[in-house]
Amino acid sequence: MTSTEASNEASTEALTAAAEAHTAHNYHPLPVVVATADGAWMTDVEGRRYLDLLAGYSALNFGHGNPRLIAAAQAQLERVTLTSRAFHHDRFGAFCEQLAELCGMELVLPMNTGAEAVETALKTARKWGYQVKGVPEGRAKIVVAGNNFHGRTTTIVSFSTDPEARADFGPYTPGFEIVPYGDLTAMRAAVSENTVAVLLEPIQGEAGVLVPPAGYLAGVRELTRERNVLFIADEIQSGLGRTGRTFACEHEGVVPDMYVLGKALGGGVVPVSAVVSSAEVLGVFRPGEHGSTFGGNPLACAVALEVIAMLRSGEYQARAAELGEHLHRELRQLTDTGRVTAVRGRGLWAGVDIASAVGTGREVSERLLDRGVLVKDTHGSTIRIAPPLMISREDLDWGLGQLRAVLGV
Repeated sequence: MTSTEASNEASTEALTAAAEAHTAHNYHPLPVVVATADGAWMTDVEGRRYLDLLAGYSALNFGHGNPRLIAAAQAQLERVTLTSRAFHHDRFGAFCEQLAELCGMELVLPMNTGAEAVETALKTARKWGYQVKGVPEGRAKIVVAGNNFHGRTTTIVSFSTDPEARADFGPYTPGFEIVPYGDLTAMRAAVSENTVAVLLEPIQGEAGVLVPPAGYLAGVRELTRERNVLFIADEIQSGLGRTGRTFACEHEGVVPDMYVLGKALGGGVVPVSAVVSSAEVLGVFRPGEHGSTFGGNPLACAVALEVIAMLRSGEYQARAAELGEHLHRELRQLTDTGRVTAVRGRGLWAGVDIASAVGTGREVSERLLDRGVLVKDTHGSTIRIAPPLMISREDLDWGLGQLRAVLGV
């Protein structure tokens, strides 16, 4: 090892050790320390470049340092960044109006993180159930799907089926019923007179990019309309262009009663989330009943307004659809080799199950890291691929070539 190599290694090791020494060990990151990023590429503290095929779990749909988003943020930083909701500010009305229009809805309730938005949706559904549907107080039920991932608050992990997310955090919040994802018969049996909402991910991301059977979302939409139940679509990962449409629900022609949005809404610049619904549903709130100091702040609204403008062009949705077809065509070929057992997903989003003879998802992720490609594993054998939507075909093909090399095909 040369002195330069030793110095570089020490740099990564020292920074990683410092982080490990002073943080709770609630993550197991790959051994890379990122210093800068641009577009679909990140550079570590030693100057080595990596192709980002994770995009911050879809928070970076528009790439790192997107010039339009950075310009919007910088301009707003020079004006005002926070007022709290005690006062109005001049970006708030436009943000709510344009996001509602993008969703085909009427009202917006802005928050910060995805988990906050899910919690807001749950509170909204219960309040709507009591005030509008007439469910007896304290009896509201929400139906969710197994293998879900909606966040990590105490209430949300109460209806998780992932032991790592749920264990040792009880007592758990009641009022939820879990049914198998994709099973419309089980969903129909679970919805009762006290059910106020069904909460689903149109595609389950953390579970391994699981796409439900054709007709499932449409069937849930029909059932919820028939039983006077709200259909809440958690599009935090699947929405805002990732699957080749603005929302993943659109692939089945479904419009839910409520969208839960986050991640890409902040463009990878600031955390922005929102619940978007009708006036009948979100109109149940009165001043003082729910809120957030930072929710809908001027900086967040400025960035999100630019995100909305970029999505209105349809450019990113079309790119995700076109490159997504190419991505899945290439990945499906890997199943013929026996090194990959299954490929799932839609648009520029894929879950790839690695054969046990090759290694675990973590091991494959580490081998890809060594070759300059960043992905992340989930549930042992699966790696997730979700590049920024602006990635070039050439870069995507290079990354897939590194995957083939790691798999030995």
